[in-house]
Amino acid sequence: MLVSDFRFELPDRLIARYPAVRRDASRLMVLERQGQEISETSFDRITDWLRPGDLLVVNDTRVIPARLFGVKPTGGRVEIFLVEQCGEAGHWRCLLRSSKTCQPGQLIHLPDDVTAEVLQRSGEQDWLIAFSGCDDFDTWLERVGQMPIPPYLGRESEELDRERYQTVYAGVSGAVAAPTAGLHFTPQLLELLQQRGIELATVTLHVGLGTFQPVRVERVEDHIIHRERYQVSEETAAAVAAAKGRGGRVIAVGTTACRTLEYAAGQDGTLRPGSGEADIYIYPGYDFKVVDALLTNFHLPESTLLMLVAAFAGQEFVLRAYHEAVRRAFRFYSYGDAMLIV
Repeated sequence: MLVSDFRFELPDRLIARYPAVRRDASRLMVLERQGQEISETSFDRITDWLRPGDLLVVNDTRVIPARLFGVKPTGGRVEIFLVEQCGEAGHWRCLLRSSKTCQPGQLIHLPDDVTAEVLQRSGEQDWLIAFSGCDDFDTWLERVGQMPIPPYLGRESEELDRERYQTVYAGVSGAVAAPTAGLHFTPQLLELLQQRGIELATVTLHVGLGTFQPVRVERVEDHIIHRERYQVSEETAAAVAAAKGRGGRVIAVGTTACRTLEYAAGQDGTLRPGSGEADIYIYPGYDFKVVDALLTNFHLPESTLLMLVAAFAGQEFVLRAYHEAVRRAFRFYSYGDAMLIV
């Protein structure tokens, strides 16, 4: 299977660089797998497609303001992108961007007299950094860090991104990218769903930097997926089992929730509570064990996220839907419109 099989032409004007005025004012394309039908509605009408007894599973990860800007003692500017907290307190894996390559032992001065010391290379592109000079790193980071909006938006992050590049149910800090299918929900819409007998459960998957990385191989099977920290609670495992038992559908809100559910499931489809690092790679041919319906955004050409959606709904059907989305001028990517596959 070739990566180029997942290519489609996307006009630049269809990339949503800013969110809709209201979260639930996005458009919603609905794909019905059984009849291979495509229809359109607005996101606030998603209740028309859900039934009492269904279970929505959302990813409650919270995006950290992972971009920091500092200066070297020489005056050169450095951008630090936090990737993952590791080991000792104040130690992070980070990407560094500067005019001259940073070296081990180098100090970077940050706002409020905080310093970052470059310790060593942590991987091919990332470094181990030790932060010092503040008592509460998380509070300091919330104040001075910038939201890590995706590079394909083609702009710097703004104040509105602090709220809108975050789901309304975000709770567990640790992601460097948002689980974007959930950005469309408002508290009012979630309350309406529950009033109509649709239940809600959470998983946590801290979306990592790999979500931005392009697939650089020719064959789909040769790509190596990135690992991301996840957690499934006993309550969510029980909720999934109960939904299956009553004939309800398990609806994954986003590819991250989908991957978490499928990774944590046994061969018999039983969801197992626990935590760890998920590295499941889903592409056409995969047999879904837990997820019955999928809510997702419109993804990049040749991306692993598009491959997952194609695995769920069928490659030919999904690419037809994407061509139709381009024709109808749907908005693409993180701040774009949504797709529900039932």
